[in-house]
Amino acid sequence: MEQEEELEKWFSGARKVVVMGVGNPLRRDDFVGIQVVRNLRGRVGGVELIECETVAENFLEDIERAAPTHLLIVDAGLLGSEPGSWRLVRSDELDVETVSTHALPLRIFCDYVREVVGAKVALLCIQPKDTDFGEGMTPELEKVAESLAELLARLLGRSSFILGEHQRP
Repeated sequence: MEQEEELEKWFSGARKVVVMGVGNPLRRDDFVGIQVVRNLRGRVGGVELIECETVAENFLEDIERAAPTHLLIVDAGLLGSEPGSWRLVRSDELDVETVSTHALPLRIFCDYVREVVGAKVALLCIQPKDTDFGEGMTPELEKVAESLAELLARLLGRSSFILGEHQRP
């Protein structure tokens, strides 16, 4: 419950929200961020939903255009905990040196969005079970993707936002 309360508190004061799913569809559970966003489609109104796979930086223009007050990036990350556990990581807690599958380190991406757009930025980091090459998430992570989408839909449904859904082909 403590994590849910932290997430709810992070969303406080939100007027425009973008939820961005990050992940590699060919690395099993690394896809969890995209799956959470897909599971949110049709459940939240007025929240911009972006599936960016491993190139979050390709969507900077979309984020600037949307001018959100809050940007939540959902991604798999090594937390050193049980598969499916998750944690909200504020952008200033990310290490610039962190090795990732992204061309632009997430800390630099987050700093740019915070400075240029003025948005509050955080990463909803989910511990994967299996990131080997292959398609399809493990059953544990599929369940977590659904439960997190339910949680986010509930939290985001408490406020009204003015953006719509978005997916770049």
